[in-house]
Amino acid sequence: MKLLKISVSGLPLFHNECEIDFLALQRVTAENAERMGLLFSNSTQNFYQNNVVSFIGINASGKTTILKLITFVCRMLNNEALNSISCAEILDSLSDGQNAVFTTYFYAEHGTVNQLQTVVSRKAGKLFIAEEQLKTKSSSKVKSKADVFDFEDCPIAITRNKDEIFLLDDVSICVAFNKKNQEQLIITDMLQQTNTNELSIYENCPPELIAFFDPSVEYLHIEKKGKDSDIRLKFKDEEEIILHQTFELNRYLSSGTVKGINIFFNALKLFETGGYLIIDELENHFNHEIVSTLIRFFMDKKVNPCGAMLIFSTHYAELLDEFERNDHIYIVRNHSGITTENLSYILKRNDIKKSEAYQSGFLEGTTPMYEAYMDLKRSLIRSRKGDA
Repeated sequence: MKLLKISVSGLPLFHNECEIDFLALQRVTAENAERMGLLFSNSTQNFYQNNVVSFIGINASGKTTILKLITFVCRMLNNEALNSISCAEILDSLSDGQNAVFTTYFYAEHGTVNQLQTVVSRKAGKLFIAEEQLKTKSSSKVKSKADVFDFEDCPIAITRNKDEIFLLDDVSICVAFNKKNQEQLIITDMLQQTNTNELSIYENCPPELIAFFDPSVEYLHIEKKGKDSDIRLKFKDEEEIILHQTFELNRYLSSGTVKGINIFFNALKLFETGGYLIIDELENHFNHEIVSTLIRFFMDKKVNPCGAMLIFSTHYAELLDEFERNDHIYIVRNHSGITTENLSYILKRNDIKKSEAYQSGFLEGTTPMYEAYMDLKRSLIRSRKGDA
């Protein structure tokens, strides 16, 4: 299963509708296609995705909320109960009786394009699905990008039956679709690890990976044993170190090495299966070259043959220059509600340096407000005078 688009309306956190496209928005040339993932094809056209999607904005613009929204939808498609999803707090602003409408478009491996419309409501503090329907059509009938999202004449394949006693009221009808077609959306979200930096893998670390981050390490072997672990760490020309808790590794490995192993190890697994890796503040603990390496791996078909997708947020404008295409990038702002806009709709040319456009303020709302800057400056000057 692969995402094509997520559209959400009715969430108070957002200013109007929030829409995120996973289908390439700009024209794809033969050269572009070498760095992109093929979603599906038919006799008339190939349909591609960018294997890296980035969200950039200033502090408190809503980047993390966007990533949580994507994660929420993915987990809903994977049959998880809404009230059990870890990032369901993005719906906390939904009052009892209010509705949020999630319209999700996805491609299924058996060759169909699908539209799932889910109306989520709240009652007595608990989320439930008030209405839901799934429409489906053969990908062979899709002749253009506009056709992908046109379901007006498609019959309803599955609808939510309120008399159905076997379906929990916070589990999507997608469970029936997934069971029938043996579909699953593969997702690894690392949102819980944004502010903590502890090794989260329980397998031996490939020697090439540990050497990339710390060439002084000879090996790192990890075996999960109940609540504890058997961890064997050896530096070159030194005695083996034996540990039993992953947090103990922080005494021996740098924060960048720990985070690097976590992220790259998850990426390696997704390169074999396809799927989605979601990371908040990708640049934390990393230098520019390490982040760039990860991005390039996702855009290399030899490394990433199954079209795994990296979805991340960043404050680091220079990372935008890694992308030749503008449709890799979403600009996130927050003025009376969160908005997200694909850069391809703002900058029509790919050859304009993206970091300069972002930092210059040309993309309105992407630099800290001048008034806030001046207020902070005056406050600091006053405090210095007070010290004197």
